[in-house]
This record gives sequence, C-alpha cells and structure tokens, in this order.
Amino acid sequence: MLALHGTGVSDGIAIGKAFVLQRDLPEIPEYVIPREYIEEEAARFQRAVDASRRQLITIRDHIPANAPPEATSFLDAHLLMLDDKMISMAPMDAIREKQCNAEWALKNQSDILGVMFEQMDDHYLRNKKTDVNQVVTRILRNLLQQNYDEHEKIAAGEIVVADDLTPADTVMLKHNNVRAFVTSLGGPISHTAILARSLGIPAIVSVHSATRYVRSGEEIIVDGKRGMLIVAPDRNIVAEYRRGQKEILQQRRELNRLKTSRAVTRDRRRIALLANIELPADVRAATQAGAEGIGLYRTEFLFMNRPEPPDEEEQFRSYVKVIKSLPGKPVTIRTLDLGADKQVDGGRAVSTITVNPALGLRAVRLCLHDTSLFRPQLRAILRASAHGNVKMMIPMISSQDELFRVLDLIEETKRDLKRERQKFNARIPVGGMIEVPAAAISADLFAPYLDFFSIGTNDLIQYTLAIDRVDDAVNYLYDPLHPSVLRLISLVIQAGKSARIPVAMCGEMAGDPRYTSLLLGFGLTEFSMHPATLLEVKKIVRESNVGELARFGKRLLKVRDTREVHALVEKLSQR
Repeated sequence: MLALHGTGVSDGIAIGKAFVLQRDLPEIPEYVIPREYIEEEAARFQRAVDASRRQLITIRDHIPANAPPEATSFLDAHLLMLDDKMISMAPMDAIREKQCNAEWALKNQSDILGVMFEQMDDHYLRNKKTDVNQVVTRILRNLLQQNYDEHEKIAAGEIVVADDLTPADTVMLKHNNVRAFVTSLGGPISHTAILARSLGIPAIVSVHSATRYVRSGEEIIVDGKRGMLIVAPDRNIVAEYRRGQKEILQQRRELNRLKTSRAVTRDRRRIALLANIELPADVRAATQAGAEGIGLYRTEFLFMNRPEPPDEEEQFRSYVKVIKSLPGKPVTIRTLDLGADKQVDGGRAVSTITVNPALGLRAVRLCLHDTSLFRPQLRAILRASAHGNVKMMIPMISSQDELFRVLDLIEETKRDLKRERQKFNARIPVGGMIEVPAAAISADLFAPYLDFFSIGTNDLIQYTLAIDRVDDAVNYLYDPLHPSVLRLISLVIQAGKSARIPVAMCGEMAGDPRYTSLLLGFGLTEFSMHPATLLEVKKIVRESNVGELARFGKRLLKVRDTREVHALVEKLSQR
C-alpha cells in the first residue's frame, strides 16, 4: 500500500480501478520552410486551428443539459483563445517572416505567452496559462495528426490519474461516469478543480508524479477531503472508506434539504450566504445552491481572450443579464482587477513588463492610470444599477488618495449620466475590497467614505506572508490561520462595526467549512463563496451559537503559538 498526498479540491471518497491517462507532450520538430512553400505551411497551420475549433464545438454541443454551467464556460474560453490573434495569427507571422515550420512557430509563441502569464500577479488569471497550454497542445496534435480520443477507452466507474486535464477532457470523462480525478498538476482554482466541485466528483490535484506511481487497473482510493490518494489498499482500508462513503451520501442528502432554509444561527443571528461568479452563465449554479445573491462578480473575465476590451454596451448587457436573473437579490460587481503585466487580451495595458507585477500597476491603480478603460465600466455598472439591487466594489485599495480619486470619478460619471438622462441608482452602495495589509490596518480610515467592506483573503494572505501560493517552492507557507492574518481580519471586521457598515468576505477562506465557526466568532455576517461549498457552510451556521463563538474568537487572538491556533481551530471545526 502507498499513500500519496496532494491538494483536495472536491470533497468525497471514490474507490475503483485507476486509468492512467498518459498524454505526453508531442515532440516538436524544427525545420526551415522553402520560400515557395511558405503560404502552404501557413494554410496547414490554419487547418489545424480550424480542426481544433471543430473538435471543441463538437464536445460543447454534446454537453448534457444537466451539466454545470462551468463546463460550457471553460470550453467557450478555449474557443475564444483559438480566435485570439496571439494564438491564431502570431504563429502565421512567424512562419512568413522566419520561414519556420508551423509547429515551431506555435511553440515559440506559446513560450512568449507563458512568460507573460507567469508574471501576472492575480492567481486566477495566472492559472489561464494552463488553458493557453492546452489550446496550443490541441493545435499541435492536429498539426502532427495525433489522435485525441483516448478517453473513449475509459470504462465506467474508473478513476482517472493524469498529469493534467483539459476542460474538454473533464466533460467527456463525465460522460463515462468517471468516479474521480487525480492530477499531478493544478491548484484549487484550476478549471479541473472548479469543474470537479461543480460535478460533485472527488478530486485531488498537485499529487506530484502520480502517473509514475499508479498503474492502470490498480485499485486506488481518492479521499478528496484529506487530499490523499491510496494505491493498492488492503481490505480493512477499503472497508473503512466504504463506511465513509455511506456517511458522505447521508450528509449530502441532509445538506440538500437546507437549500430553502435560512442561514440563521441558534442564537437567531441572520447570516448572509452569497456566491462568487465570473460569467453570467455561473448564476445557475448560484441559484441551485440557494445563494442569497452575488457577493463577488469578477468582471475581468469579460476582458480576457480578446484583442480589444468590451465596450460600455457589452458590459452593460452582461451585468443586466446577471441582475435580471436574480430579481431583488444583491449583486456586487467588482471593477476591473487586471494588471500592467496582463497584456494578452482586452486589458489594454502598457507594453512594458513590470519587474515585480505583484506590486505594480494593477486593479484600481491600472484603472486610474487608464481612465479610458475605467470610465466605460463605471458607466455600465451605474446604468445597470437601475435594473436591480447593485453594489459596486473597488479592488486593491491601499491609500485614501486612490479612494478619493475613484469616488470623484464615480460622481463625475453620475453627473454625465444625469445630463444624458440615463437611468441609474444615484445612491448605489460603493465598497472597498480589503486585500492589502495597509488597507486592513487602516480600515477605520477608509470606513467613513465607503458603504461596505469585503475582505479578499486570497491576496490578503499572500501579501501579508509575502508568498505566492501557486508557487510550489513556497506555497507550504500559505496559512490562513497565521496570527497576523487573523488579526488583520478581526481588525477589518471591528472597523466595520465601529463605522456601522457591513463587512463581507469573498476569498476562499469564506467558503472553507474549517473556518466558518472561527469567522462567525470574529463577527463576520456575510460570506461569499463558490456555490459548491455554500450548503456545507450553511449547515455549520445553523448549528452555531455566535455568542459562544465570539468568546472563542477573542481568546484565539491572544494565543501566541501558531501550532496552538491550528489545534484550537481544528477542535472547533470538528465540534
């Protein structure tokens, strides 16, 4: 028996035979094309792109009606990438200018894009490098005429072990009733992780060298909660995990009964549970989970995989589509969170690459630097506010000067719309996303000028601990329970209470059931998360007594040993 550890990204237990999906990257030939055959080579590249498009459209058209909306969204993103001139046109230019073969031209362009994505600060967007690699690989396989139908060999009930999976793989494997996924690569926010959660399939990512240690046909166990892969388990281990499967099924049946229940604690405190979305299509998953609204609408996904940014009208229509699908419910729209290093699409950033993009021109800084990018979005959000319960959230504020400039722009935009007799909510709530330590420490200075706070724990933790959680070399230091992080979270919540403005949390910590009781104890009353975790968080909320947890929260902030903090929170979550 062998136990391998990775990152559990979708809870559940699966027991079955392994299918090791061997998909080695094709070897890329390099050779010079004679001048008279250049156009023929360019046409060969175009045929490979067209073939890739047809394959993805066929897969998308065969997605079952009950599949989660994320499945279509990810495939649409790959189709958009095929149309992006950085992938579809730049290699053709290289073929014509350098007389290189199509495969080599595409590989060189892929390397350039890889460097650009690596320098992005936002981990959600940096993860798009994986999507680019997968689109490039698909084109390469078509150029090299390599078969793409490996998943047809997989038998129902098997567990797929692979280096990585594309969205197309994930959708097609679902057709085969695959029980679970294990990948050597990927992270909690990779498309594989998101789709696995949406499909309700146990999954573990970042199990390094998994394909080396597992053989096809071998019995394995996937424990998605613990992030553990057990190879060749003995009978006692299998029996233990089968009991665990029955318990999980019973727990899921109980959770489904909570969809229409209110999130109210035992001492009658009302807690708001909302969903994070990236595209209008994601609303369906939010409503199915019983979300009370949208706590974070990431608008930057409208700007990706395109040569030009969306205009005001396109943004307006996207926002209104979400708002009208949630009548009366709050929708918090975050303004653009891109950076100067994100030059691959419609962000229209400057051409220089920042030495340290994490501390560079991104989010609100970029928007203030390039108001021609910011003004259309402000206009679109304000106009959309006439159609429902809309809030506007500003990301990455770090100084009052930035905030005042944003508020001035908002007021100026309101005056323009009023002059044009456009409808909008003149009293639209404007909040700040607290994700920079300076903003957390000075939250009391921002509070008088904002209508709400929302704590973005993903970046707050990274900035506070000076680590990159998607970097394998240092991500072991990523710790939501680090005393400095907990103190900053508590500081923001208390600043909000003192100013009598609501405080929400929209980072991954909000959707992690291990931290729900702790955050309730700190006084958090609004949680926004991926829809897949909402019901489990609701169950904990309904079983909690905030008065008791508040005493625990105060005591925890005084603990001086990080190990003791972890032990106490673990004990609390188990209770």
